[in-house]
Amino acid sequence: MPEKIVRARLDEESRMALRLMVRMGMTESEAVRTALVEAAAARSTDEALRAECERLMADPEQVAHTMRVRREMDELLPPWPE
Repeated sequence: MPEKIVRARLDEESRMALRLMVRMGMTESEAVRTALVEAAAARSTDEALRAECERLMADPEQVAHTMRVRREMDELLPPWPE
């Protein structure tokens, strides 16, 4: 598989993160690859969650059900302390 070489200027926060990952036993290349894969996975998860929330909020029956459940849960809670 062909490799792609990427160059980047790191700010202080990125340098510290890279230093931490290297101290944990990774090479700089492994650390950068790991960070990119983890960042992409996190963004993908965020996008999927956002899409699911938008789908549910677009369904009036689902919104009504959610509000009913919320009211029922609120009734089970003790009064908020003053």
